[in-house]
Amino acid sequence: MATFVVIGAQWGDEGKGKMTDYLAEDANVVVRFQGGNNAGHTVVVGDKEYKLHLIPSGILYEDKLNVLGNGVVIDPKDMLKEINYLKELGVKITAKTLLISDRAHVIMPYHKALDGAIESFRGKKSIGTTGKGIGPCYTDKAERTGIRICDLMNPEVFKEKLMINLEIKNALLTKVYNKEPFKFDEIYNEYLDYADKLREFVCDASVRVYDEIKNNKNILFEGAQGNLLDIDYGTYPYVTSSNTTATGVAAGVGIGPNMIESVVGIAKAYTTRVGEGPFPTELDNELGQYIREKGHEYGVTTGRSRRCGWLDAVILKQAVRVSGVTSFAVTKIDTLAGMESLKICVGYKIGDKIIDYIPASLEDLAKCEPIYEEFQGWDDSVSVARSFDELHPNAKIYLKRIEEITGAKISIVSVGPKRDQTMRVDTL
Repeated sequence: MATFVVIGAQWGDEGKGKMTDYLAEDANVVVRFQGGNNAGHTVVVGDKEYKLHLIPSGILYEDKLNVLGNGVVIDPKDMLKEINYLKELGVKITAKTLLISDRAHVIMPYHKALDGAIESFRGKKSIGTTGKGIGPCYTDKAERTGIRICDLMNPEVFKEKLMINLEIKNALLTKVYNKEPFKFDEIYNEYLDYADKLREFVCDASVRVYDEIKNNKNILFEGAQGNLLDIDYGTYPYVTSSNTTATGVAAGVGIGPNMIESVVGIAKAYTTRVGEGPFPTELDNELGQYIREKGHEYGVTTGRSRRCGWLDAVILKQAVRVSGVTSFAVTKIDTLAGMESLKICVGYKIGDKIIDYIPASLEDLAKCEPIYEEFQGWDDSVSVARSFDELHPNAKIYLKRIEEITGAKISIVSVGPKRDQTMRVDTL
């Protein structure tokens, strides 16, 4: 048996989709443990490109079981849309390849309406949500008023819970945010139709995943977003509404933490983030724009441009500490090709103090000045390398320094978007 977690080690968008697809070759089961359809993965297989938002990347293999755990929030409409999108591309999706936890919470239309209304109400202090209803859905979960997949499967239970929720949500929408109310019959009938179409995929995912582990199957746990978007250890409040670190796996799937053997942190060779908040190594200049364009740094889900900057090893050290990262997979070193010199942030200076961790206060983080080490660059030959030995010598120095700073090995290096542009450096 091998159980391992794949997480984003930065602010998300590190290339987790490609890495999960790559690692899924050795897995029997791929499990998503948190988040919703507010994140996206792009996976290139041969000459085909797949854009995934909710379904685990292992779905691109015919012999893998893919599971959405109870920690995921599910928009049934978008879920079915994604299923149909993949089917049109020739991907076979059945109850043998995809399962949904009956404990997962359901995103309702009023969640999306509230998401947009609250963001508009915040004005200049908006968090920068995707408007997908993720936050309000997790809010209902914490308030114990949410509707779960098991409720959606029972028309009478769903009816009762929807009526109670609509009474509260319509009052908020109309009296606080001056928005139109939702009609019960329209939502009820629409979601019953979704329930019928999703019913075959629904199960107790905790039991199924546990059984697979006990049967010595290889299990890959896939997260959305990244380490610094974790609701507890991210750059709060500019975070998502769930635990994106590896610690979220146990609660988000329903297994014991002792069942996780290793954690792979996916990290770009530089740093990007979307939305507001401090970004110590940001390159808000022509160089940052160059990286953005060469690396195609635009969101899969929203199309928003990503802010770009030098690699911040302080962030990676936090991923090692908080998520227990046992090895890193470093992506997009090909994007940095052609630069004469590169930098890695190894610490922060805040006033007269030097620190090597991310402070909780965003006001303090905004004052942090990066302490850099400089490295010689490499040429475009990295994109044709198919083993670590074939990499440009300067790229090897850069990668080995990441290992030294973080204390975690680099097990995988990616030099392009295709499957064959990924190389193993060490065993997981």
